[in-house]
Amino acid sequence: MNDYILQSKRTLLRHLTPKDAEHFYNLNLDPEVLKYTGDVPFKNIDAAKEFLKQYDQYKKYGVGRMAVIDKETHKFLGWCGLKYSPELDEYDIGFRFFKKYWNKGYATETSQACIDFCFQELQLNRIVGRAMIDNVASVRVLQKIGMTYSKEFDFDGHKGVIYSITNYH
Repeated sequence: MNDYILQSKRTLLRHLTPKDAEHFYNLNLDPEVLKYTGDVPFKNIDAAKEFLKQYDQYKKYGVGRMAVIDKETHKFLGWCGLKYSPELDEYDIGFRFFKKYWNKGYATETSQACIDFCFQELQLNRIVGRAMIDNVASVRVLQKIGMTYSKEFDFDGHKGVIYSITNYH
């Protein structure tokens, strides 16, 4: 699998690198993609590259958001993976895909692969997923991968929900 860490039925997942800056920049340009994230677009491709150069989740915590690559076309579809928040002592699953790949099962497929890997290989105990309550598609993905509703929270001034799943090894 060379640089790939994980695979799902249709995708390969690998660490994000500065070489992904153009894809990363373009993904965050779409207002619909960012609608429920609280994020803003990068100023330019160089800003995206700088963000990726500074991205230290892999080194610090052994997890991180990963590039999702189509096995057949080798196209960059988006990203998926865990983020560790030390202030919460929490691992959070996240995903973001170009709109043309929405409603095709990629978020569910790659999120499930990430959770399976993190429970089996990394022996994590609990993973959460956060979404704005209005982001019905993302909430549905969290449910499909076996997460259950935990609580509501304030998501940047919007009503948010936290789902979680526990590893019963």
